[in-house]
Amino acid sequence: MARRIGERLRRARLAASLTQQELAAGRYTKAYVSALETGHSKPSMAALNFFAGRLGIAVSRFLDDEPATWRRLEVDLELASGRWQAATDGYLALLDQGSPREIRAELLRGLAEAHAGLDRGAEAAAAGAEAAQIFASVGREADAALARYWLAAGEYAMGNAVEAESIFREILSRVRGGLRVEPDFELRLVMALSSTASRDGRHDVALAYLEEVRGLADALDDHRRGTFLFDLAYSYRETGDYEAAIRTGIASLALFRATAYELGSAALENDLAMSYLALGNVSKADEFASSSQRGFEKLRDRRWLAHVLETRAQIALAAGDQAGSRDLASSALSLAEETHNDKATVSALLALARADRALGEAASALAYYERAVELARSTSRPGLIRDAIGEWADVLTESGEHERAAILLREALRAV
Repeated sequence: MARRIGERLRRARLAASLTQQELAAGRYTKAYVSALETGHSKPSMAALNFFAGRLGIAVSRFLDDEPATWRRLEVDLELASGRWQAATDGYLALLDQGSPREIRAELLRGLAEAHAGLDRGAEAAAAGAEAAQIFASVGREADAALARYWLAAGEYAMGNAVEAESIFREILSRVRGGLRVEPDFELRLVMALSSTASRDGRHDVALAYLEEVRGLADALDDHRRGTFLFDLAYSYRETGDYEAAIRTGIASLALFRATAYELGSAALENDLAMSYLALGNVSKADEFASSSQRGFEKLRDRRWLAHVLETRAQIALAAGDQAGSRDLASSALSLAEETHNDKATVSALLALARADRALGEAASALAYYERAVELARSTSRPGLIRDAIGEWADVLTESGEHERAAILLREALRAV
């Protein structure tokens, strides 16, 4: 199958008078194109979409006589492995080809999950809502519940914690009332409710939910248990119990590594770095952040790298390296803007402001704070707005601008 696709790719490239280097330019390498054309590598849907666009042909030209089930499976595997952008590209391509109504709902549900993975709340909510409506209209209640789960995840990503919590609670009530969805679906819902409570500042409630899950954790496989412990570690950190966060986080990391879940492992290492930093252990924080950075560089996940570089900027500042902190924050900002990661962009701008304050460049620091708050407002995420405005207001208070600080603090309170 890979050889047949590769041969079609080679013929299309030659017909377009392109070299392998020219076809690959901008995203892939000549060696990758060569491996595809000889059948030594199997292409993803994202790669085929890219090459089809470069060649000016429909992606179906590569796949016309391939089983439709293979095309769908390819995209589903991208989703399962956490390759969100590749999964998004694949689902959109499949939706463009037209499908029966129920198949469309299945594709939309996958698309909603992929969008949620990319923190694209509005897109996740829209795809999840349409999928849920279709499933409900044909009596597929379990599938509708899954689609509504991703609708709620989209609301959560947009900062609508109250709406997300309402949907999660409604689904959980139906599951506990006998609706059968997936073996671990009830646990996922409780963990999601924990996240919404944490975002809303109700960290004790979040921990209570996670303690409820703890009694059922033995029923989870290593990957699910690792995810549960990851969330528990994060909630401990939010409540200030950094020792518990580190203990739980290291246990989660061991499970992620045991299951080769590299993305989750690297993300957890970044969170552990933040916990160690809060405890004042700068060297340990740097150790975990550096390992996290290596992990995401290996995965070529530039979106997550933006977060890790911002963490390292905080660590450098705590170590007294103001110039190094500014350099790391600048790199984080570039990656965040490149990957359209608003949350990481706001965090990087705040890190730059802190570094410039430490370097005595007050005017530059205030400009960064203003940019961070302006972007946070545009995201309509209450938590992000509150954090950015609160820090800026503190700086203004220190500089004697009490009236302006008071206005900002009132805005921050309204964002709660």
